[in-house]
Amino acid sequence: MRNQSIKRKLNIGVVQQSCTADIAANFAKTLENIRKLAAQGAELVVLQELHRGLYFCQQEISDHFDQAETIPGPSTEALGNLARELNVVIVASLFEKRGVGLHHNTAVVIERDGSIAGMYRKMHIPDDPGYYEKFYFTPGDLGFNPIQTSVGKLGILVCWDQWFPEAARLMAMAGADLLIYPTAIGWTPSEDEGEKDRQREAWITVQRAHAIANGLPVVSVNRIGHEPDPAGGCGLDFWGSSFVTGPQGEFLWVAPVDQEVNSVVEIDLQRSEAVRRMWPYLRDRRIDHYGDLLKIYRD
Repeated sequence: MRNQSIKRKLNIGVVQQSCTADIAANFAKTLENIRKLAAQGAELVVLQELHRGLYFCQQEISDHFDQAETIPGPSTEALGNLARELNVVIVASLFEKRGVGLHHNTAVVIERDGSIAGMYRKMHIPDDPGYYEKFYFTPGDLGFNPIQTSVGKLGILVCWDQWFPEAARLMAMAGADLLIYPTAIGWTPSEDEGEKDRQREAWITVQRAHAIANGLPVVSVNRIGHEPDPAGGCGLDFWGSSFVTGPQGEFLWVAPVDQEVNSVVEIDLQRSEAVRRMWPYLRDRRIDHYGDLLKIYRD
């Protein structure tokens, strides 16, 4: 049953930051940024994808598996202690070591009391130049299930999941109060400016469309900065542009493309009810004619 007790406005803290190869320093900066946001009134803090270090998937390098950790583990313990101290809920993205030779790209939710409220393992795994994630991550097996917390039912998806409307729809159908996307995406520096703009605008547009199609707020958190290619290529320039929209896709806040920011954004969780009464997409879905969606392609 949908949680009917969440009838209020919610202050969401967003951390958009750059990363270096110094994992300890990155994590210390992240913890300090969470403190700053809590001091500004954040009740829920969302971190970017794989926030502990550089985006290591630019090349297939087996030594990078040494960065993986268990859940529960050192990061969730530190984040749990901080969540309990600050009385906030935290969404963190980690390189999960589930077993020997078995790893996931996992978002973990830390409740206010420091406990783990739940996890989402990234379902859609890309394999493109600069984004060789299939080498590192096993596709998730937890499905598309929102995580119940004290601040609402969080529909958490990760990065490449952003491009798939089915994932957002399933989260909405399961009663999510909002959609959250930790992400790591950027440009290849060699691309022309027109192509860069088209890629960033497409990324923003598709997520705004998920907000509109499902009548839910969307929180998307990206990293910034240039990260070199370990093989000597041109690397990636992460385009920041983290944003929060309301349930009609309207921008509530947008981050710059090239600056670290810690911002608190207020969203009204009650607006989804009003929007869905006006635009009742869930009511009008013709599920009796959608069977072919289970096919890869309609030949």
